Amino acid sequence: MARPSEFTQEIADTICEQLADGHSLRSICEADDMPNRVTVHRWLLDPAREAFCNQYTRAREIQADTHVDEMPDIADDSTNDWIKRAKADGSTEDVLNSENIQRSRLRIDTRKWIAARMRPKKYGDKVALTDGDGGSLVVQVLKLSEQEAPADADNSASQ
Repeated sequence: MARPSEFTQEIADTICEQLADGHSLRSICEADDMPNRVTVHRWLLDPAREAFCNQYTRAREIQADTHVDEMPDIADDSTNDWIKRAKADGSTEDVLNSENIQRSRLRIDTRKWIAARMRPKKYGDKVALTDGDGGSLVVQVLKLSEQEAPADADNSASQ
């Protein structure tokens, strides 16, 4: 069976539902009943498919929220953080599984990075400009009179 290449609202809805659920477009388009990514990108660039483009954009925003929503669950899941290791005398001991913990950290960091780029106003780093004491930054605009203007100002203006 060939991959679909004709746009249908049903396929568009499926793509957007899966995006909103946190799946990547790449993984969605791997399914035999889905179009390939190039086809979806072509649909997004088609001015006649503005409604799909809006639906897709909203699904991507929800996808960022989904990634953020998953982070506490990943952080709180201690499954496999400890593993049993056989000792030389035949007994076992519980040891920390740092590989599992590092994988969880990577999963959270990846979701944070993606969410910050998908929805920078909501999840991006906030930069606050403050003065040296942490108070509000005061910006003053000074206007120099022609007599006070540096000599280089005349040269740079004529170039």
